[in-house]
Amino acid sequence: MTTTRTSTVLIRYFAGARAAAGVAEEHVELASSGSVADALAAALERRGVELARVLPSCSVLLDGIAVHDHAAVVPDGAELDVLPPFAGG
Repeated sequence: MTTTRTSTVLIRYFAGARAAAGVAEEHVELASSGSVADALAAALERRGVELARVLPSCSVLLDGIAVHDHAAVVPDGAELDVLPPFAGG
């Protein structure tokens, strides 16, 4: 019998991303080798079209560090912050 290992990731949404997601944060389950892209895809599956409109312009932090390669593996217990562009001065 093969056991599939999973990891739990906390996704936190800020500002416009929070409004689009409809929640401040959520946990998603990924395969143990899941990537940032996998986590975001799981969020999109749950949250739908409003988040899909905002997400392409967002920055993503993985445990507080900006991640530009969405193929990066997300370790178990990691936090992903989804930050839309901020306006102001």
